[in-house]
Amino acid sequence: MLFHRLEALILDWAGTVVDFGSFAPTQVLIDVFRSEGIAVSMAEARVPMGLAKWDHIQALGRLPGVAARWQARFGSPMTDADVDRLYQQFMPLQIARVAEYSAPIPGALDTLNALRARGLKIGSCSGYPRVVMNRLQPHAAACGYTPDHTVATDDLPAGGRPGPWMALANVLALGIGDVRHCVKVDDTAPGIHEGLRAGMWTVGLSASGNAVGLSADDWFALTPAQQAEYRTPAEALLREAGAHYVVDTLSALPAVLDDIERRLLAGERP
Repeated sequence: MLFHRLEALILDWAGTVVDFGSFAPTQVLIDVFRSEGIAVSMAEARVPMGLAKWDHIQALGRLPGVAARWQARFGSPMTDADVDRLYQQFMPLQIARVAEYSAPIPGALDTLNALRARGLKIGSCSGYPRVVMNRLQPHAAACGYTPDHTVATDDLPAGGRPGPWMALANVLALGIGDVRHCVKVDDTAPGIHEGLRAGMWTVGLSASGNAVGLSADDWFALTPAQQAEYRTPAEALLREAGAHYVVDTLSALPAVLDDIERRLLAGERP
């Protein structure tokens, strides 16, 4: 089937194209909170994933368990000044370590090269700020991934997710004729909200993303039944956010795009 209606993919980065399991931001956040004497579990660190990192830290500090531990240690709730301090600690570590975790997800680059050959433009956006993207993009390019456009979470005055602005900035930069001919692909609820608010089709990625939170080796070592145990709640989270489709990884995207193309030809809209 020719993609004569769909024009572009707008892709998240960690958990979508690179960093199977989305470990780069979560592990660094755990380390930063630990430096303050606050234990944060991997599951807690993953709850606000998809937000800009300052907002992620603030939301993490407001989780009931984390907030209680913070109150017990410091005698008061976390303030914006505390978030600023943690963010200043987080950023140098994230910049230094982002490439360490950001290998391409198995099958992602072959899939995107094939889709680009079918005429689709490749846009991208991230919860990472520009200083982190400036480190990540050359690493990704060396691995074979160079999207047509990239927007970082602090590039736009309006802000980042869950608002539509980063996705729409890709529309402008890529010269897309209709937002309904774009597909937003992400592994987090804020990323799905972003695509929906931008008027796009949305595809959630369960296995490679934040909600499952396993490395590629650990995921592929599971039996099908074990994978289903992890996939079911991750898929439910993305569907609850409003995703039109949920699949394991980008490798399953071509069949999804075929179905979206069919629906567009039938007159359906996101």
